[in-house]
Amino acid sequence: METELEYRAVLAVDIERSAGRGDEALMEIRGKLSEMLREAFLASGVDWEACLRHDLGDGLRVTAPAGTRKTALVHPLVQELALRLRTHNRGAAPRRMIRVRIALHAGDVHLGPKGEVAGSPLEVLARLLDAPPARTALAGAPETVPASLLLSRHFYDETVRNGYHGLYPEDFRKVTFTVKEHTADAWLHLPGWPMAPEPAGEAPSAPEAAAVPELSVGAKMISRASENSSIYAVQHGTQHINITGKP
Repeated sequence: METELEYRAVLAVDIERSAGRGDEALMEIRGKLSEMLREAFLASGVDWEACLRHDLGDGLRVTAPAGTRKTALVHPLVQELALRLRTHNRGAAPRRMIRVRIALHAGDVHLGPKGEVAGSPLEVLARLLDAPPARTALAGAPETVPASLLLSRHFYDETVRNGYHGLYPEDFRKVTFTVKEHTADAWLHLPGWPMAPEPAGEAPSAPEAAAVPELSVGAKMISRASENSSIYAVQHGTQHINITGKP
């Protein structure tokens, strides 16, 4: 099969604690998540119909169209998705609430004539999606926090690090993780629940240990608005969560 090699941004989402809900509830929340993703992509100026979408069972992988601005996949897309998830969860029964892990990476992928996508960037994306720091941070956050986001080093360096509009490096925390044979640094963010600064001079005690994200909680409120006037509130204070990565 002939393929074309193209640089693409890739995004994956996975539903937290999807097992044990029953087929009816799972099918419903999968449909709702796909609908909210489509709305968030459109609100971010990314053509949903031009994206290549692949079912992951408990989530979805999206390959963005060529030329997509990677910054748009972080802001406003992640905030737009988090806003829709929070709105859905406020009126949802427990079995139909949706919290997700989001991973973002980019690289050269092989594109097949029928929409197939393959290549090492997808392997990295899968490891990011399964990374223990993102799982533990989301599990330890309040239920009002509907998502965790993990960016690869490459994606972070080309977007957040540059401080483009709507991207705030202080809202991200560097973590180290190992999943299977893959060990890497990544940047963790909880929409609406910012990370505290990384303590100076601290490092994981072993290569397979996950870095310790510190989640900010407390009384002071800060509001930020996206270009379409959606407002996201964040709180400040410090809560320490210790995480141990697993191979």
